[in-house]
Order: sequence, then C-alpha cells, then structure tokens
Amino acid sequence: MAFCFALVLQEASAQQVVNDNNTPLHLMQPAYRVGYGVPTAESVKQTIDRVLRYIDSETPAALVDKNTGKVVQVKDITADTQLKQGGFRLTSYEWGVTYSGVLAAYEATGDVAYRDYVTKRHRLLADMAPRFNKIYTKNKSVDTNVRRVIDPHALDDAGAVCCSMIKAELSGVGDKGALRPLIDNYADYIINKEYRLSDGTFARLRPQKNTIWLDDMFMGVPAVAYMGKLTGQQQYYDEAARQVLQFASRMWVEEEGLFRHGWVESMNPHPAFFWGRANGWAILTMCEVLDVLPENHPQRQAILELLTKHATGLARRQHQDGFWHQLLDRNDTYLESSATAIYTYCLAHAVNKGWLDAKAFGPVALLGWHAVQSSVNDKGQVENVCVGTGMGFDAAFYAYRPVHVMAAHGYGPAIWAGAEILKLLKQQHPKSNDSAVHFYDEEVQTDQPIFNYDGKIRY
Repeated sequence: MAFCFALVLQEASAQQVVNDNNTPLHLMQPAYRVGYGVPTAESVKQTIDRVLRYIDSETPAALVDKNTGKVVQVKDITADTQLKQGGFRLTSYEWGVTYSGVLAAYEATGDVAYRDYVTKRHRLLADMAPRFNKIYTKNKSVDTNVRRVIDPHALDDAGAVCCSMIKAELSGVGDKGALRPLIDNYADYIINKEYRLSDGTFARLRPQKNTIWLDDMFMGVPAVAYMGKLTGQQQYYDEAARQVLQFASRMWVEEEGLFRHGWVESMNPHPAFFWGRANGWAILTMCEVLDVLPENHPQRQAILELLTKHATGLARRQHQDGFWHQLLDRNDTYLESSATAIYTYCLAHAVNKGWLDAKAFGPVALLGWHAVQSSVNDKGQVENVCVGTGMGFDAAFYAYRPVHVMAAHGYGPAIWAGAEILKLLKQQHPKSNDSAVHFYDEEVQTDQPIFNYDGKIRY
C-alpha cells in the first residue's frame, strides 16, 4: 500500500506541483532511521537465527588441556583441563541470560537448534562438575570458568545460570534431573552464603561497605523464585517477593519512575544515576518473579503495581529511534542496545501476560524491536552494547563507558526480545492505521490505510 502511494507521489510530481489538493500528503512515507511498523514474523526469526549462529560459533562446548590445547574427554579431566575458550564464557551471568533467552526462542519457535544449543552446554557443565569438584577439593586450583560452577563466590556466578537450568528442568529440555546437583549448589550459595544487609537484602562490600547494586535483583532473585516453582516450597516465593520490595524501598525513585543503580548505606543523601542496563535487570526481575509467583501471593499485587510504574517511566523515555539512552534521563548519553533489548522483551512479555495494556505499551515494544534488529549486524553480532560496568556516582563514569560487539550482555537479551516479539505477533493484533502502529482487541479485517477501530470507514 505504501508503495502505491509512493507511485502516486512520483506521478503527481512528474505531472504537476505537489500540493494539498492533489496528493494525500499525510500518507507520505517518513524517513525512519531504524524501521517502523509491524514486523513480519519471518524477519524477526531471521534476525535471532543470525544471532544464534554467531554465538554457536563463539561458544564451543568442549574441554581442552590448557597447555596443549588438545580436546579432553570428561572422563580424562585433570587439574590442567579447562573449558575451551571462544568469544564468550559458558559459565558467566551474561551467558545465564543467554541460555534463558535461547530457551524462550525454542518455546516461541519450536526450532530445535535453540533447544540443542542450551542442552549441549548445560550437559557439559553438569557432566564435568563432579570430576572438577574432586580436583578442587584437593588443591583448590581449577580454571576460573570452572570454579564458578562448583564454588560460586558471588551472585554473578550463580543466579542467572541457575535460573536457566531450572527453566530447562521444568520444561523438560535435556535429561531430567541431570542439572539438579548444580541447581542445588547454586541455590545454596544464593540463599545461604551471599552477603546481606541486616534486614536480609542482598548486598556487596564494594565499592563501599554495605552497597546495594540494582544488578543483584536479577543476579539473585529470579533463581530464588524459580526454586519455589521447582520445589513447591512457599519459602522461596516469600523470599523472592521480599527481596524485590526491599530493593525497591531503597532503589526506586518515585518521581522519576526509575531505579537508581547504586545505594550505599552510609551515604546521605543517596545519589541517583539511572543506568539503562541496571533498570533492565530490575524490570526483568519483576517479569521473572511474576511468571512463577502464585496468583494469590500477598505481595504479587505490589510487584505488579511496581512493574506498571516502571514500564510507564521507561516508555516515556524511549528515543524516537526505539532505543533507550545509557543514562535514561540524560539524552546526551549514547543509545545503548542491551538495555533496549531487555526493555523490549519485558514490555512485550508483560503485554502478552496481560499485566500491561497492549494499546499503551505494544507500540513501544515494537519500536524497541526495530532498534534491536538494527543493532544486529550481518554476522549476527549485537552492536552498541555497553561493556561490563561497575558503580559510580558521577555522570562521566556512565556516559563514557565503552561499547563493543564482544560485550556479552547484548546477545541473550536480543534473542529473548525477538522470541517475545514473535509471541506478540501471534497473540496480539497490531496494525498500521493512518501510518501509526496501533494494537486492537481483535483482528481488524481491512486493507485501508485509515480506518475506524472496527475496520469500517465512516466519515
């Protein structure tokens, strides 16, 4: 239809001067920089397929001798054995996010390439852990990427990978029960060993004593909630809900509709820097918790309300090209892809779940997807991703963080976002009307460029 109107404009231009009388100017095609409109499922799938092929080539599921580089079988593991190195680490929290995103893509598409990607790597971690644990117990010397699995030292080591394994176990991906020893080991660290404030909130001793990192909502809380789903034990649900609300009591800034990145107990006042990816971890945590928290849980409504307020705060700060800024409230900071992908997933997921209004938030999610799609290059690399970031209390620290295609934080969110957009296109009813994207309660049967809500034309 847009092509037809373009021809009209061309013909009109060739024959006469274009004016308001002879040309439907309101239907001129805008010069969008990253795309606009309702994407096709095929284009979304092609994009995430490209990302999957790339990460598959950069994450070999193999063990090698660190001195010779020769492949080592699990039965032959020694103290000199390590995970074969590619571009990304199989045991990092970024790759825990990636496993969850790839599992979501398998659920959305039924494409076994996504299932097999996760199963192959989860299985390797499960098979190698008992043998490495024996070596580690004796001399405490194993590869760092292995040590994260058998002896987590931080939420970063445990939570995201643990949660992905619980999802695999619950969905029947892989050998039933094979991941349970690793799940229990990770969960033991999160519940019993992670440092906490006096009220039990997850915290760290850096960069200052008793510091809360917004990142740690995601690094710890979803795994706790999913342990509730796995075990049926109420205590895990209660702890997950408590953590979300206790984080919010310190980190949520009501007037901005956003979370601060860091909170230090001894500071007065508490500065607020609204880092994009950290706010992504926060809204992603709420989505993950709500996915499994029982409908009758006493804290569920409070978390839903917080999710809605956060989504509202994020939506009003979306850039016109679909991205969000590195510092959400500072338009002079760069447009960042990993946060954009996380928000795109969360907003689409919340719409699909009925937690957010499709008419209000569906267009925001689709615009976000166009931004994410534009960040995936021909190789399947995700561009414009902020590298790993600590905590600062000045704008320059965040504004000048480098971006790099090897920053692992963008890959899982990009696939996860695409998977949820595919669900959105199946479950919801988006359609272009008068050049804008709108969501409808049911499919609107019309090919007209402008129509009423029911598809009819009445003036």
